[in-house]
Formats: sequence, structure tokens, C-alpha cells
Amino acid sequence: MQIDFTSSEQSTLGVEWELALVDATTGGLVPVAAQVLSAVNKAHPELAADEEHPHIKQELLLNTIELVTGICHTVSEAKADLARTMATLREATDPLGVELLCAGSHPFSLTREQAITDKERYAKLIDRTRWWGSQMVIYGVHVHVGLDNVNKAMPVLDGLVNYVPHFQALSASSPFWNGEDTGYASQRSLMFQQLPTAGLPFQFARWSEYEAYVQDMFTTGVIDAISEIRWDIRPVPALGTIEMRVCDGLSTLAEVGAIAAFTQCLVDDFSRTLDDGGTVATMPPWHVQENKWRAARYGLDAIIILDAAGKERLVTDHLYDELNRLEPVARRLGCPDELADVENILRNGAGYQRQRAVAQANGGDLHAVVDDLIQRLRSGAS
Repeated sequence: MQIDFTSSEQSTLGVEWELALVDATTGGLVPVAAQVLSAVNKAHPELAADEEHPHIKQELLLNTIELVTGICHTVSEAKADLARTMATLREATDPLGVELLCAGSHPFSLTREQAITDKERYAKLIDRTRWWGSQMVIYGVHVHVGLDNVNKAMPVLDGLVNYVPHFQALSASSPFWNGEDTGYASQRSLMFQQLPTAGLPFQFARWSEYEAYVQDMFTTGVIDAISEIRWDIRPVPALGTIEMRVCDGLSTLAEVGAIAAFTQCLVDDFSRTLDDGGTVATMPPWHVQENKWRAARYGLDAIIILDAAGKERLVTDHLYDELNRLEPVARRLGCPDELADVENILRNGAGYQRQRAVAQANGGDLHAVVDDLIQRLRSGAS
């Protein structure tokens, strides 16, 4: 089948930020997305009663709201977009006694108690995936970067796959699940890959091979829409973007900006390599799979595989090298400060490390972890 890929302005940016809705008193998840969206609409009479806000979206669970930017040229523009939308959202949530937080998972709310949004596509997903689908009480950050040529889509995807452990380690923020410490930095990443067509992407040399794969998925009834391919990194033909979906939920706008800058710089760097007639290196799938598991398990302490020859290195050491290498790219794209914020994560610790530290300081009380997440989002503290 032919899949048309919309040509975008190279390296333009879009960000999606999933937020958890929690009770301001108990810290537990609350299924109030419908009430929140209704309150948003009432405050904006230009929206029809049943019209969704262009930047505040419904998700699978009624305890979740997603903020979505427009098309941005710089990371600072995307951050400003998210900040405006966050302010609009809080105008609705504050009077309802609802707080917001973002992490890969909620530390103690029980997955079996979470209500699903009443939409046909969500009901179909849960009916098909049953227990696994009902466990998807998870939150992430997705970054879209524009590509100006369809022939870049598969090579850029291949290039980003090499950085799955870097993004996973930086964003890992789901050590707790149903009130229990899993021992993993990112429970979310391993949970999400249980869904059909989720997890690491297949890697194809040419766009035509991707088109053949999608045709097979339709023919065999695996998917009814191309958006049901839920890979950790995927092309989005209708938008003309490559979408980075690896990351756990990030607790502050600064962290979102850091991840967006790292993504944008890598994609732009790959794009220029291809424009200059170069190629993007790939690794065997078994190395890629091992890297994802190591980062999910050990986070910033993961020793990762760097190339097809099996060379290994501590992920943080390799990150510092990559940040230095990408500095000229960041300057060209106007995001040097946001790329430098990646180093703040390395210095101050990732979300999973902070959560465990707060729990330990409070005798294992996970309510204290939730309180800390709430305050971090409000204050922007990294």
C-alpha cells in the first residue's frame, strides 16, 4: 500500500505531555477528566460544547489529561506553549480540588481501580488486550520532529533507536507500581510494550518496506488505523514527523524541554548527515533490546552497548560526550540552554532516583512522593 508522508519543515517541533489528575487531599488518582474538560470549555466560549480544546486532550484513562503544543520552531517556543496551556488547565483543576503531576506511573494508586474513557476505540483496545490493557496506568512525553523528505524517515528512526537507553535512563520515573518498589527505574517502559504493536520498532531500510509492513497489519486485522502502531519511535505520515515515545513522564517543564532539545538535535544531526550523502549507523536488534532492558532496570547506572561490535559504556558517560558533540547543533537550532538542561538531570538525578530518595526520607511513605511530584510540577524545580 502507498502511505503518503507529509513533507514538514525540517526539525520543526511538537510536544505531547501526559499529566495525572490527583485528589489534592489524598494524592490518589481521580477519574475527573470529563469534568476538567467541561470546565475548560466553559471558560472558552469560542469552543463548541462538544469540541475539544486544541491543546488539552482526553486520553485512555479518566485520570489523565494530555497537553499538546502547536507546530514550533524552537524548544523555547514549545515550552512557552505548554506553560500557557498548563495555566489554562489549572484554571479548571484548581477549583475542583484537583492537582496535577507527571511521572511514568502513580506511586500507589491501584491500576485495577482506574476508569477508562468512554470512547469506542478505547473500549476496543481494552476488550482485545484484557488484563494487560487494564494495566496501562502510565504517563509519558512524546516529541515530534519534522522531516522534509520521506526517505529520511527510516534512517532517522534507525538513528534514534541507538539512543533508546539514553532517553529511557534520563526520563525513568516509574519505580513504584501499585504501592510497591519494583526494583526497576522504569516499570512503565516494560509494561507498555505488552500491548500489540507497542515496544521497540522494526527497522526497515526503505519506506516501501514500512508500507508493506503496514499493509500486512491491515490485512491480518492487527490494526484498523495506522495510529495503532504504538512503537517507542515511529513515523507519523499525516504530520510528516518522527515521534519519540520512549520517555517516561517528566515532572517539570525544564525536563520536558531538555528531552525535546536532545530529540530535536539528534534528528537534525541525522538529517544533515543524510543531506550530505552520509549514512546513519544501526545496531543489531538484540543489542537494542538489551539496551532498553538495561536502561529500564538500572536507569542512569546502566552500562549500554554502543555499536554492532559490542563496545559498552556507562550511559551517563556517553551522554556527556553526546551533549558536547551536539552543542553546535543546539546553537543552530536555538536550544543550547535546553540541551544543557540534560546535564541538570545527570547532576540532580532522574525521577526514579528522586522518588526513592523522598520515600526513604519519609519512612517509605509514598504519599510524600506524590506531594513532591505535585510541588515539582507547580514550582518547576528540577
